[in-house]
Amino acid sequence: MAGGLKLYNTLTREKVDFEPIDPDTVRLYVCGPTVYDFAHIGNARPVIVFDVLYRLLRHTYGADKVTYVRNITDVDDKINARALRDFGGQIADGSMSLNEAIRAVTGKTESQFHEDVASLGCLKPTHEPRATDNIPQMITIIQRLLDMGHAYVATGSEGHEVLFSTASMADYGMLSKRKLEDQQAGARVAVESHKMNPADFVLWKQSADTEPGWPASFTFEKTTTPIYGRPGWHIECSAMADRYLWEEIKDRLSPKAKAKPHQFDIHGGGLDLIFPHHENEIAQSCCAFDNDLMATVWMHNGFLQVEGRKMSKSEGNFVTINELLATEKFGGRQWPGEVLRLAMLMTHYREPIDFSVKRLEEAERLLAKWPAGYAGDVTPDASILEALADDLNTVAAVQAIHALAQAANADPSKLSLFAASAALLGVAPKKAEVSEDLSAAVQALVDMRLEMLKAKNFAEADKIRDDLAAKGIQLKDGKDKETGERVTTWEVKR
Repeated sequence: MAGGLKLYNTLTREKVDFEPIDPDTVRLYVCGPTVYDFAHIGNARPVIVFDVLYRLLRHTYGADKVTYVRNITDVDDKINARALRDFGGQIADGSMSLNEAIRAVTGKTESQFHEDVASLGCLKPTHEPRATDNIPQMITIIQRLLDMGHAYVATGSEGHEVLFSTASMADYGMLSKRKLEDQQAGARVAVESHKMNPADFVLWKQSADTEPGWPASFTFEKTTTPIYGRPGWHIECSAMADRYLWEEIKDRLSPKAKAKPHQFDIHGGGLDLIFPHHENEIAQSCCAFDNDLMATVWMHNGFLQVEGRKMSKSEGNFVTINELLATEKFGGRQWPGEVLRLAMLMTHYREPIDFSVKRLEEAERLLAKWPAGYAGDVTPDASILEALADDLNTVAAVQAIHALAQAANADPSKLSLFAASAALLGVAPKKAEVSEDLSAAVQALVDMRLEMLKAKNFAEADKIRDDLAAKGIQLKDGKDKETGERVTTWEVKR
C-alpha cells in the first residue's frame, strides 16, 4: 500500500499513520452484541466495518499475525432476570450454575447472531469471549482500582456498590472531550447521594438475595466487604480486552510491545459507545494499569437510520438482521447477505447511513453486474489497497471494484484480479454449485445456440437465451482472442 495505512483516531480527532506496537501481533478489539435479543441492522454495521479492517490487517501483516477480539455481552440485568424466571429453581438447588442458566437463555440468540453475521460475509474473530467467562478477571481489575485509589465502596438504595472515582483521573474525558467539571447532573448522569461525584460509575453492584449474581469480596480502606452481585457494563470490556490482548499473549510479544504492557493497537465500536462506555473503559484500564493509553487508535462508525428515521420499535422501523435475511418485513422481500453488506459499504464508515430499500436495490443491481470467479493466489489490485488504506474508504474501493468487474467482463483473463480485489472487501461473488447433469444440459443448449447464430437463426438463438435466463442461467458472449470467433460462457445468477 503506497503511503501505508491511515486511520482516523477518535482520541486525537485526526487521521494518523497506523503503526502497530508489534507488527507480528497486531491487536484489535471491537465491542460485540448483547445477546438478550436478535441483533438489529444497526448492530451489523460495526461487525461489517471492522471485518473489512480485519481483512485489510490480515492482508498487510499476515493472517496469522492479527489477533481480533469481539466480545459477547451476556451479563445484563434483563438476561439475569430471564435466567431467574426460567431456571430459578435449578439455580437455587445447585443443579444449575448461573453461568449455565445464562447460557441456556442466550444460546439461541448467540447462535442466530453467528449465523447472521456469517451470511453477511464476516470472518470469525480470533477470540469471542463471553462476559460470564471473565468474572474473575473483572473482580481482579476492580480490586486493583480500589488499591490504587481510583475506586471506593459505597452503599446505595440497592445495597453495596463499588464505584469508579472519576475525580481520581486527571484526564477523565479524553475520548469524548467532556470535562468532568462541565458534566451536569441530569438525564445522562444520575444524582445519587452515595456517589462522591455524579459522574462516578458502577464497577460492581450488589444483587438481592432473590436475584442472580456472583460471589465477590472487595477490600477498601482495610475493610473487606463481601458483595454478592454483578459487574457494571464497562468493566466487562476492560477485562476481556486485557485478558486476550495482553495476559494470554504477552509472552510472545516483542520487547517493544512488552514495554507497553496492557496497551493494544485498535479499539472499535459504534459512535454511540464513545460516551460513556468507551470513555469509562479507558478510565478503568488506564488507572488499573497506570497507563496513558488503553488502545493507540480508537475507531467509531457512524449512526444508522432506516428510511430516513431513527430506528426504534415505536417508529415501526426496527428490523433485525435475521428479518432482513429470512422474512419479507423490509421492502416486501428477503435480502441476500451480500446485498446487505455491499449496501453498508457504499457509505464511508464514519458517515451516517440511511438504510433503505432504495439503497439495497442499488447494491443488488451493482452486484448483478459483477462476475463470479476465483482469486487463487492473485494479489488485490493497487486501487483497492490504496482506497482501504485511506481510513477504510470503502466508497472508493467499491467504485474501483466495479471498474475491475467491467474489465473482467470484457476480458476473462482479468477475472482473478477482480475476484481477489472484491474478496478483500468481502463482496466477491461466488459461482453457484451446479450438478454435472445440469451443467451438461446447459452446455448443450449453449452449443445449440452458437450453431443457430452461425446459421443466422437469431430468433431461435434469442429464445434459447431467454429460456435459460428465465431459469436463472445468464449467458455472456465474447470473442476468442486467437480465432476471433464467438464464444459463450454461462453462470447461475445469484
